Amino acid sequence: MGNNIQLSKNYVPLLDEVYQKASTTEEFNADSTTVRQGANANEILVAKLSMDGLKDYSRNDGYTKGNVDLKWETLKFNYDRGVKFIVDEMDNEETIELSFGKLGSEFERTKVAPEGDAFFYAELAGTEGISKVDEGITYKSGEEVLAALRTAQNKMDEDEVPAENRHLRITPTLLRMAQSVKTYEDKGVLDEFASIKKVPQSRFYTAIDLLSGKDKGDELKGGYRKNTTTGKDINFMIIEKSAVIKYDKHKADSIIRPEDNQESDGYMQKYRKYGIVDTYENKTAGIYLSHKA
Repeated sequence: MGNNIQLSKNYVPLLDEVYQKASTTEEFNADSTTVRQGANANEILVAKLSMDGLKDYSRNDGYTKGNVDLKWETLKFNYDRGVKFIVDEMDNEETIELSFGKLGSEFERTKVAPEGDAFFYAELAGTEGISKVDEGITYKSGEEVLAALRTAQNKMDEDEVPAENRHLRITPTLLRMAQSVKTYEDKGVLDEFASIKKVPQSRFYTAIDLLSGKDKGDELKGGYRKNTTTGKDINFMIIEKSAVIKYDKHKADSIIRPEDNQESDGYMQKYRKYGIVDTYENKTAGIYLSHKA
């Protein structure tokens, strides 16, 4: 049993490391000072702060009292997904650690990270009150892309969104168009972002469906797909970090060996990921979305 425990301990860090490299959304993970584990396993506590503004000062009575309200709001996780893999004992010709290590790396890179990104962007895109622009045109030049980004930055400036922590997420095609502009003055808008990452169109939609893996057809494959009714292709999003709530929790159970597996003669590994993606209701101006018609 000692080896079994050690194998599981080696596997979990490998999962987390690969996910960080594959994801385009890790910058938005919640700060531990503003998010706490809730009383129940499927909820978290999020700190929300509100305060009064300046009030009249009296030479006789002095300061007028103001109120500060810091409360911890309970939020339920809105993402809960999982799967179990079985590697037949006869197929595992080397070591179980190597076998599941390769499986875990490929699974994280090709399945977990893309779905996590797609869910994140779709949840933000569906939030009421964010700045949302329907770009009905097809960008023909890098200048047009930069002009759209400049318009977005101006809008956020007018809404008094902090500039130092805005992150740009944009399709590879549009980013390369913007970077192809030769005049430095024109490309200056790209220097204003805390980070810029390319998001493949395949995980950049305004709405998605999470496939159950239990029904007929494509559902059996699991994963996600663009919602064919309301989903639109996203051009780019500008996200100010403090506007979003993103909390991921991973759970990788111990590896079940063939002698303990009641279902088959193979090694079994369960993987589960659950968490939450949400937006602070008083910071919706911190999200700017440009999508296709």
